[in-house]
Amino acid sequence: MAKRKYSSKINKIRSFALGLIFAGFVVMYGGIFFRNSPVVMTIFMLFGLLFIIASTIVYFWIGMLSTRTIQVSCPNCGRHTKMLGRVDICMYCDEPLTLDPGLEGQPFDEKYNRKGQNKNNADS
Repeated sequence: MAKRKYSSKINKIRSFALGLIFAGFVVMYGGIFFRNSPVVMTIFMLFGLLFIIASTIVYFWIGMLSTRTIQVSCPNCGRHTKMLGRVDICMYCDEPLTLDPGLEGQPFDEKYNRKGQNKNNADS
């Protein structure tokens, strides 16, 4: 099995918002195929607009969340990166990061961030 590529949570959410923008454009372009039916074309255009509005909301939300995150200095590359949750990945060099002393030296796993998850039952 191929190892899954991890990325920082902030970058994942930003990528999702970017995907919403592209999906909105694709849906809007899909409306062009229904030029002869103004009602269907309008529905496609409105759905595309909803995707773009949703991406704006996600970008705003992650921007507000990003202002309240903890900034840490990456031990590998030395750059400052923002961290969400107990474990995260450096935005620049993909170094696993944690603020929990109990997780130091543990292999990186995103399940450590789930509610109710602690280091004792994370190994199962």
